[in-house]
Amino acid sequence: MLTILFDGVAYGMILFVLAVGLAVTLGVMNVINLAHGAFAMAGGYIGVVLVNRLGVPFLAALPLAALGTAAIGVVLERTLYRRVYRQSHLDQVLFTIGLVFMASAGVSWALGAQQVFITLPEFLRGRFVVAGVSMGAYRLLVIAICAVLALGLQGMLTRTRFGSRLRAAVDDPVVARGMGINVSAIFTATFALGSGLAGLGGALGAEILGLDPNFPLKFMVYFLIVVTVGGGASISGPFAAALLLGVADVAGKYYLPSIGAFVIYSVMLVVLILRPQGLFAPRSAR
Repeated sequence: MLTILFDGVAYGMILFVLAVGLAVTLGVMNVINLAHGAFAMAGGYIGVVLVNRLGVPFLAALPLAALGTAAIGVVLERTLYRRVYRQSHLDQVLFTIGLVFMASAGVSWALGAQQVFITLPEFLRGRFVVAGVSMGAYRLLVIAICAVLALGLQGMLTRTRFGSRLRAAVDDPVVARGMGINVSAIFTATFALGSGLAGLGGALGAEILGLDPNFPLKFMVYFLIVVTVGGGASISGPFAAALLLGVADVAGKYYLPSIGAFVIYSVMLVVLILRPQGLFAPRSAR
């Protein structure tokens, strides 16, 4: 049971780092970016190419995948996304869904349709047994990285000048500009941050989840569930939701293999019935 719990926490951490960028763009910027999974796929493939084909060390490939995806995010934000910031949510949904299909087709053409996995170094392939719990070295690394990310992001958005300027730019961009805040630069930096986090999650989860051109569509629902259950207004909400859903998903597939795939949706329904605004939303928001 403890081993399943450990694997569920590791899987939940992967879900968190994959979905937290969407929490930033959707919950903070109020932009529905259903193409978030395409950025995760891009980061994953950057990591696979760097490690499997070019021989770059795995730990060095992770920040490179994040930076590469952030650069893609900057280009797309300045050329495409900023045109739909003030459009209706339906327009944003249609636009980003179109990007998903274009990205999937482009990856299939350039890299093939077969599923690929990133090659881990030898020191991350081992397992340890602590107090009867079997722990994989790679999953321990995933948990450590994601925990540091959660703390850093929460502090950045709530305790720094950048976070306060971002909230001001989203709440009232006209007043924010009048106070000397460069709203355009703030939005670009935030979108790059969300894209880079998605890319890091794609590279970090490529060994567990695998990569193929349908990756954005397969995991889109999971990203949305994490953000919806957690509540998109903070980082702590998606973090708690990812842990809850990760453990529930792994345990459900182990103990109830015939219906395990539906456990995560059942947990989502129960949480949203009890907390329609998400786990960490104030009750007064109902």
